[in-house]
Amino acid sequence: MAEVLQLLSTPLMQRALAVAVLVGVAAPVMGTYLVQRRLALLGDGIGHVALTGVALGWLVGSAAGLSDHGALAVPGAIVASVVGAILIETVRARGKTSGDIALAILFYGGIAGGVLLITLAGGTTSNLNAYLFGSIAAVTLEDVILTAILAVVLLGVGIGLRGPLFALCHDEEFAHAAGLPVRALTVLVAVMAALTVSVSMRVVGVLLVSALMIVPVATAQLVTRSFRATMTAAMAVGLAVCVAGLLITFRYPLSPGATIVVLAIGVYAVVSIVRPFLRRPGPRDEPHSDVEDDVEVREAVGERGS
Repeated sequence: MAEVLQLLSTPLMQRALAVAVLVGVAAPVMGTYLVQRRLALLGDGIGHVALTGVALGWLVGSAAGLSDHGALAVPGAIVASVVGAILIETVRARGKTSGDIALAILFYGGIAGGVLLITLAGGTTSNLNAYLFGSIAAVTLEDVILTAILAVVLLGVGIGLRGPLFALCHDEEFAHAAGLPVRALTVLVAVMAALTVSVSMRVVGVLLVSALMIVPVATAQLVTRSFRATMTAAMAVGLAVCVAGLLITFRYPLSPGATIVVLAIGVYAVVSIVRPFLRRPGPRDEPHSDVEDDVEVREAVGERGS
């Protein structure tokens, strides 16, 4: 306990803990919508595009003569991931190619673009390692501020627009019939997913960011029956594994991103095993287990129509 308190008294640990808390709470919020829309792999595709943005930031920083060539890496990742998310959503909506092909193009093009641009910037692939696998120990005060701003935006949109976004993700045809701006909401989900990737990049890295968005949601779905409860439980799981993973990696020389993801998967495995023993008996054919969310959607639609 004394060792933990000593760690918490250091500025490095305080910055890392702040980022871990923000990411742990914010990432599962948008992950809940992606799971509901069956777009769990979208985070992976955006993450690979973000890698190109990181390298582009390095290239711009090098051309501008900045002493720290990586100073623009995170802003570059934000721009690239948002553009990539909008692009894939546009391609998917127009039906010119299937979603899995568009994601595959993002996967391969993102990695190839990142490696090529970082080479042009005078760096090597080792400069990308911190962004590939996370480097929470290198978090600066500027990173904390940027993460806090993005996390507030994510939570504001994800929770504030939960009714309309749930309607979109649950039944797009119903959202159309209800008069919701489906196209705008679809793009909004894609953009928020891109911002989530940018927020989480410092903690778990672009290769593992999708796991932090999806695994806590999958765990929550094992023990909850409504969309709202799933989101709340997923936020709790994300917070717990991020903080626990951070404390473990400050005690042992392990990769923070990998440790956090392994913990998340471990929690999922444990919940899966004990779930049959904890589940209370009830009707198995309940057609509207998310009735609270249905009411929330009807209220949101009613407000829009009035």
